[in-house]
Amino acid sequence: MNGSGQIPPQLQNQLAQLQQLKAQIDAVRSQKMQVEALLKDAENALQELGKLDKNSVVYKNVGELMIKAEKENVKTELSERRETYDLRLKTLERQEERVEKKYQQLQQQLREALGGGSGGAPPMQTTVGV
Repeated sequence: MNGSGQIPPQLQNQLAQLQQLKAQIDAVRSQKMQVEALLKDAENALQELGKLDKNSVVYKNVGELMIKAEKENVKTELSERRETYDLRLKTLERQEERVEKKYQQLQQQLREALGGGSGGAPPMQTTVGV
């Protein structure tokens, strides 16, 4: 820092980037939780479909309506949806790892710039139990 106690513009930019990365991490985690819930719902529905006999009547939601549908068609649709959710979840996990790595690198750079690394501010927490 300079003698007047002001934070240099470069450090201000890095702090702003750090805040943006934290917001990205939070957004990705939120999306991940939503996709995990959708994936679990699809898996539960497939499990319940598996318990039904071949002649069971099955309905599916279409907007505000419940429509009678063929069991195998619903099963295929749910399987495809589950695959899509699984792929999306893996993508979000990779994205979370990349953004968190950038966050930690920038955080370390800021610590070194502000206080020499170990004597500065306490580390910021980035991992939140899901």
